[in-house]
Amino acid sequence: MGKLALTLLVLLFTAAVAVGAPKWEGRTVEVFAGSASAPPLREAALLFKERTGAEVDLHFGGSGTMLSQITLSGRGDLYIPGSSDFMELAKEKDAVDPSTERVIAYLLPAICVPKGNPKGIKTLEDLSQPGLRVGIGRPDTVCVGLYGVEAIERAGLGVGVKLNVVSHAESCSKTAQLVALGLVDAVMGWDVFAKWSDKIEAVPLPPESTPRIGYIPGALTKNTTEPAAASDFLAFITDGEGARFFSEAGYITSVEEARRRTTPNTPVGGFYALPDGWK
Repeated sequence: MGKLALTLLVLLFTAAVAVGAPKWEGRTVEVFAGSASAPPLREAALLFKERTGAEVDLHFGGSGTMLSQITLSGRGDLYIPGSSDFMELAKEKDAVDPSTERVIAYLLPAICVPKGNPKGIKTLEDLSQPGLRVGIGRPDTVCVGLYGVEAIERAGLGVGVKLNVVSHAESCSKTAQLVALGLVDAVMGWDVFAKWSDKIEAVPLPPESTPRIGYIPGALTKNTTEPAAASDFLAFITDGEGARFFSEAGYITSVEEARRRTTPNTPVGGFYALPDGWK
């Protein structure tokens, strides 16, 4: 019995060593992200900790504001803006490592209105109706605001719609809240806003009116102190277990799906220079 007990103890010890502590136990990955990705990122961060032991410290806000925090503080392991525009700015500022950039999910701009669409808004032209209250994300710092301005200007409606803008939100989440709380009649938002709240309805833009297919990118910062763990988390949310939280939350997870809702020639990503009149 003594030999058997000793054998069992050796086997148990060997198994414990083989399993070991979670891979990144005691490590923290600091993420600065545009709030366009907030709901699924929060879920993914919890599962990543369960799988690897690493804490994921999430900071959310306007993509431009998050970039400023990275550059001013010298902190952060991952930058996850709400669109390619702000990732391009991050590259210009030498704030991220371009070789690490990956696409996490795709987004399409839409007109978001209160559930039931009480003002009967159907088109971009409707946003210039006299007396309509329109909200928009700050286009200089918020990705969805920038895409909204691009769609409005492309349709030649800048002057009329701007007269109706009554609120400039500081992030994607606050842009969606304007509608959910009934503070405006419509916002230029992402179509996924309708999945965030049962008080929001998305009016899709016609395929030919969609200026670009947006996407949420991620890249390691030049400041990272946890490059290996940060790389693992980025892989986890692009093609690992964490990716499912984006599809479950209604985000578009393939460019092919996004193209089915637009036109074959609709550009993907890129950069839009904000007109002076909107700055």
